[in-house]
Amino acid sequence: MSIVPADNVLALGAVLFTLAWFGFWMDNNVVGKKTSGVIWVLCAAMALSNFNIIPLQAPSYDFVGGTLVPLAIPLLLFKADLRKIFRESGVVMITFCLASMATVIGAVLGYYLLELGDIGPKVAGVYSGAWIGGMVNFLAVSQAVEMTPDEFSVALSASAVVSILALMMLLAIPSIRWITNRIPSALLDNQVAEGDQLLSTGENCGIQLKLAHLCSALAISFAICAASQWIAKALGMDHYSILFITILTILVANLFPKMMANLEGDFELGMLIMYLFFVVAGASTDATSFVGSALHLFFYGMCIIFIHLAVVLTVARVFKVDLAEAIVASGAALVGPAVTAAIATSRGWKELVTPAIMCGIFGYVIATFIGVTVTKMLV
Repeated sequence: MSIVPADNVLALGAVLFTLAWFGFWMDNNVVGKKTSGVIWVLCAAMALSNFNIIPLQAPSYDFVGGTLVPLAIPLLLFKADLRKIFRESGVVMITFCLASMATVIGAVLGYYLLELGDIGPKVAGVYSGAWIGGMVNFLAVSQAVEMTPDEFSVALSASAVVSILALMMLLAIPSIRWITNRIPSALLDNQVAEGDQLLSTGENCGIQLKLAHLCSALAISFAICAASQWIAKALGMDHYSILFITILTILVANLFPKMMANLEGDFELGMLIMYLFFVVAGASTDATSFVGSALHLFFYGMCIIFIHLAVVLTVARVFKVDLAEAIVASGAALVGPAVTAAIATSRGWKELVTPAIMCGIFGYVIATFIGVTVTKMLV
């Protein structure tokens, strides 16, 4: 039982927004600039929940992840320039495909390197699906390979912690000088030249939040999400509503480019929601439940992540891919489109937000097939 009850919405709201503020503050702090405020948010939220100060699960968390995060996608994409995206996201998509291959390589090599027992082929397929697509693919592959409820629970508890650690590694990579010296990034260089003042913080950037503009942005975003949900249900594709949210948003952004360009504060509001999501992601992670029953799967998952990152960074160095693009491509596979969009947001890579979401959605489409194939190949 946590000190702050799961049903105390006001108290939990205070904690969530305080931790989000802490992330923004760290982004403008000397230490935070080197490590990213998001990492500190994740660690702080994990510490609070695992020491029973706040709950691991709560309706407020579900609201942030289930309602606010989809709402943030349009806010982050209202100024998407399709001509620029098609001109520049090709590299990200190609790198994403290579990153997906890296996940499969990691899953297969890890299977042969570690003793996983009878559950091995199933977990290899499920983790391949999860770290190319997302939780939807995790569930789909687990059903396709006929995982038992106990096997599913163990695999899920281990993967949750691994995913958080993978997210932290992705956020930390731009701050590791050994890597940045070997894999150049024009985006990172521009960020340094601007004094690491991330646009998403809204500090010292001359951003003026206008209530009329915020209301307009929210109204359009709500309408897009509602329409997307209706379309997804009508087509029997409830789990893929983010696909329709992205498509409708891009249509609006390109049919009414002047109106979208004149909106102020929409991107910053979307960023705030993403920071709240990071708080929820950290708070929902049980750092101890996997110990014992799922520890061997935790090491297997970390093996996949390390091999994945090693392959992606090697490809980036050999083929001279911008480090920021490589991180976004890797993130789209490992942690999904919404979280990768938040990574791009937190680093100030606004032009990579849409490629991140598009690559992540493409991962949703192919991951289940790849995961089932990996299991069948290893049986």
